Parts: sequence; structure tokens; C-alpha cells
Amino acid sequence: MKILKLISSLSIGILILLVGILSYMGTIEETTMKTLMLIGTIIWFVTTPFWLKEDE
Repeated sequence: MKILKLISSLSIGILILLVGILSYMGTIEETTMKTLMLIGTIIWFVTTPFWLKEDE
């Protein structure tokens, strides 16, 4: 399940935080930012419950 933790971390780190910073700096357009953030959020919500169940 370590791969799920990695995928979850990358979705938060890259698709949400980095895209937010790039949008703030004006590097990417708003529609691209919204799409990438939505994808990152969906990936996070799909992968996180599986590795959280493992720790119980």
C-alpha cells in the first residue's frame, strides 16, 4: 500500500499545491488550474481511504 501513499502525496503536492502556486504567479490559466485541481482532489479521495484502512 506504499504506492497508494505515494500517489496520494503526489496528488496533493503536485496537482493541488504546485498548481495553486503556478496559478497565483500567473503561469497557468484559471481553467487549467481548476481542471488539474479537480483531478488531484479526485485522485486523493480515491486513494487515501485504502491506505488509511491499512493502518487500523
